Amino acid sequence: MTDFREQRAAVKFCFLLGKSGTETLEMLKTAYKDDAVGKTQVFEWFSHFKNGEMSIDDEPRSGRPSTAQTHENVEKIREIIEEDRRQTIEEIVELLGVTWSSVQRMLTEDLGMKRAAAKFVPRLLTAEQKQGSMEACSLSVRQFLTKKGMTSVPHPPYSPDLALCDFFLFPRMKRDMKGKNDRGAVKHLKRLI
Repeated sequence: MTDFREQRAAVKFCFLLGKSGTETLEMLKTAYKDDAVGKTQVFEWFSHFKNGEMSIDDEPRSGRPSTAQTHENVEKIREIIEEDRRQTIEEIVELLGVTWSSVQRMLTEDLGMKRAAAKFVPRLLTAEQKQGSMEACSLSVRQFLTKKGMTSVPHPPYSPDLALCDFFLFPRMKRDMKGKNDRGAVKHLKRLI
């Protein structure tokens, strides 16, 4: 992630050179690519500079800064979840002594996890994990079918019998029939068939 103070300094530099907000935004996108600040932020900082506020630092905010979301707490949560993925957020709160929302934020934002089937799992599976999941599912389905005395019919992953290839035709037919009465629509359908 890019340091936004650096980009604010670049916005201030462009402002002092007399560049417009749009020109500045384009230059930031060229330099920082996907990490560039958005259009709204560029124009907000231009507004600050036009009003004589030349500092690139954030205004002091009221309230206490978050002290729970530390690297140590994130690692402790990772260890707890790796030990037992069925831990609830409430149980982690009791173990660490931090707030429920802080634990939930660290699980989702810092560790990239989500709750699935009563346990925490990584949000994005690796290719090996996806393959293992498919194999386990396939095995359990085959075992169920065998247990129930059913036979499995092999078929290709894409079959024209299962997925019609003419879905593109229906919106076109509706567009051509729009505004026609019943007889006109029937004539149009007969012409298409």
